[in-house]
Amino acid sequence: MRELVRPHGGELSPLLVDDKACEQLASRAAHLPKVALSAREASDLAMLATGSFSPLRGFMTQADYLQVVEKMRLADGWMWPIPITLSATESEARQLKGGSEAALVDARSGATLGIMTVEEVFAYDRHREAVCVFGTDDRSHPGVASLYEQDGFYLGGSVHVLSEGDYPQRFPEYARPAETRRIFKANDWTTVAAFQTRNPMHRSHEYLTKIALEICDGVLIHPVVGDLKQGDIPAEVRMDCYRALLGKYFPMDRTVLRVYPMKMRYAGPREALLHAIIRQNFGCSHLIIGRDHAGVGDYYGPFDAQNIFDTLAPDDLQIQPLKLDWTFWCNKCDAMASMKTCPHGKNDRLLISGTRLRDMLSRGVTPPEHFSRPEVIEILLKYYAMKGGAK
Repeated sequence: MRELVRPHGGELSPLLVDDKACEQLASRAAHLPKVALSAREASDLAMLATGSFSPLRGFMTQADYLQVVEKMRLADGWMWPIPITLSATESEARQLKGGSEAALVDARSGATLGIMTVEEVFAYDRHREAVCVFGTDDRSHPGVASLYEQDGFYLGGSVHVLSEGDYPQRFPEYARPAETRRIFKANDWTTVAAFQTRNPMHRSHEYLTKIALEICDGVLIHPVVGDLKQGDIPAEVRMDCYRALLGKYFPMDRTVLRVYPMKMRYAGPREALLHAIIRQNFGCSHLIIGRDHAGVGDYYGPFDAQNIFDTLAPDDLQIQPLKLDWTFWCNKCDAMASMKTCPHGKNDRLLISGTRLRDMLSRGVTPPEHFSRPEVIEILLKYYAMKGGAK
């Protein structure tokens, strides 16, 4: 019998409680000390709620944290590349001893999102975490900047999640790992390639996913809808782009569009591994890794996120990377191509950086026809026109 890949750690561990338990816990939370969660921490809690971060059962204790930072391992040996942590102020750290409980509230809305059983309170070294996880201590890096904005202590312990926030209401395509696994099984798929994106899909992205469709049963288009860095295109606008593109140019009997709520770290190679773990939990056998996956600026080499998979032990992950080259439209080939397939020079290749594209769109300039589908460009031009008019 054909089977999907197993979740990381062997089984899914969703931490969202049922409606009955939610009522009881919400009543208890009202009398507990409160810890305010940043946007990143609230999105991580939503990921824990769904089981997307399986096998984690809460925010990391010191033993897990140190092993992850230094060796990309949990204390029990499972590969894990990025700390999943909850920061606290000094006053909160003094108030919350091991064994105590805290209500986890959204710093922006004030809504109670969960209850944590605090197992440990510990200080941490921001510089060491930055260098190990991001490969740099430069505060111009958005992930490093966020790290240095945190409070100086971490709370480690298990959580019961009462709410995933507003993601299920905002996005019809919101899904938990158990749901995509049911979809894949119903379609009798065992090989599913995931495509991670935080941008609208242009022709090069379309080309990558269609390569995956040639070799897999299906493809999961899986955009992140958590908070992004300044200048990135809002999730709702990107969703309009995905729907327009997939509805007209993809075989919908072999394509699934779903979203997930994690906030990007822009951690390059290590984040690529985290993306792989998440997609394995969602039931995917492959993850498309293209040029500069999860990168930002010039902090990482164009294929560092591919090369890090070669450093893993054979049983670290079941999901496999689909390592694909830089892709573009070639005027002489008169087709989409990659560095591996196109013999022509750069003057024949249509390559537009994200910065240049945003500049064109903000000025109302339509990019060349072979860069993106017209339906996508139309949506983006409208967004930038509205954005410009709002200034």
